[in-house]
Amino acid sequence: MRNTYKLTIGTVTRELPLVWVSEELRIASFVILGDSEIVSEAASLIEDKLPEVDFLVTAEAKGIPFAHEVAKLKGMPRYIVARKSVKAYMEEPFVATVTSITTHKQQKLVLDGPDAALIKGRRVALIDDVISTGDSLRALEALVTEAGAEIVARAAILAEGDSANREDIIFLEKLPLFPVE
Repeated sequence: MRNTYKLTIGTVTRELPLVWVSEELRIASFVILGDSEIVSEAASLIEDKLPEVDFLVTAEAKGIPFAHEVAKLKGMPRYIVARKSVKAYMEEPFVATVTSITTHKQQKLVLDGPDAALIKGRRVALIDDVISTGDSLRALEALVTEAGAEIVARAAILAEGDSANREDIIFLEKLPLFPVE
């Protein structure tokens, strides 16, 4: 049984460990947190594929370094992060729920009221590291739509499994799933 998957993004190659997410399924664990080389390479490759937008919106946590780097390349002074919980400083937060393939339990995504006001009536791109089941993306879409923004792009470094067949997302590479053999 194979234990790693070789992934190449532009000029950067990584051996991703295969991890069990259920008794029937393993995924290649792609973690960009702390990997500035892959984040920089991916951002440089996706930046030109994005249409003109006013804001990038991502979900906490793994999408943050990617959105940060893309925002820098596009000359954007800020981007928006949907947090995983309501924070004491938040004013009139917007809340959506999501169950991710890697967390196995329901989580919240929260958009702070002032951030929602910033994107109201604006063109946004949703940015993430990996789009798999699409559940996180749907929750982010719900928040941004509730805030009154126009979603003009959905982008990720990788599209995992069936998400690679979607025509409404921009991504750099396909990432296969590894069901029990």
